[in-house]
Amino acid sequence: MTEATGAHLRADARINHDRVLDAARRAFARDGAGTSLREIAKDAGVGIGTLYRRFPTREDLVWAVYRSEVDRLCDTVPDLLAQHPPTSALYAWMRSFLDFLAAKRAMADVLKAALARNENQRLEVRDRVTTALATLLAAGVVHGSVRADVAAFDVVTALGGISLIVGEPDQREQAARQLDLLMAALRPSPTRPATGRR
Repeated sequence: MTEATGAHLRADARINHDRVLDAARRAFARDGAGTSLREIAKDAGVGIGTLYRRFPTREDLVWAVYRSEVDRLCDTVPDLLAQHPPTSALYAWMRSFLDFLAAKRAMADVLKAALARNENQRLEVRDRVTTALATLLAAGVVHGSVRADVAAFDVVTALGGISLIVGEPDQREQAARQLDLLMAALRPSPTRPATGRR
C-alpha cells in the first residue's frame, strides 16, 4: 500500500466515522438511544459492518456521540470570549450546556451504562467541561463581572441540578429563570464576604 493510498483510506475512514456520528446524533435526538443501528448506518451511507467495526456496541456509539458533542460545546469557548463580554459569553455557554443536557436525556440510560464501564471516561468528560467553564469564569473575574471565589465544578453541578429538575422541553422558561438566578449569584457584591459565605 502506498503512502498516498494509506492517507486516502484514513481520510475515508474519518469521513465515515463523522457520517455515522452525525446520523446517530440525529437518530438519538429523534428516537432515543434505542433506535435501530441499521437505520443509522443506512442514513450515514455506510454498511452495518462499517458501523460495528468502529462502534462494536450501542454503548460505544452513544458514548462517541456524547463525547463529540461535549468537545463541540467546549470548543466554542474561545469564540464566545472573542465575540462577547465575559458575562454574556458565560451566559451563552451555560444556556448551550443546559440545551445539551436536555437533548441527551433520551440517551441517559445507555450513556450511564457506557460510563459505568469506564470511570476514566466519566472523569475525562467532567474535567473537559469544568476546564471550559473555568476559562469563562476566569475571564469574568479579570473583567470584574464574576466573583473570584467561585469553583467551576460547583457551577457545573448547579447546572446539572437545573437540568435534572427542569430539563423537560415544556420547562425551558423555568430553566431560563433558574439560570438567571445562578448568573446573579456569580456576580460580585460589595457586601459579600471574601469567602462567598454569609
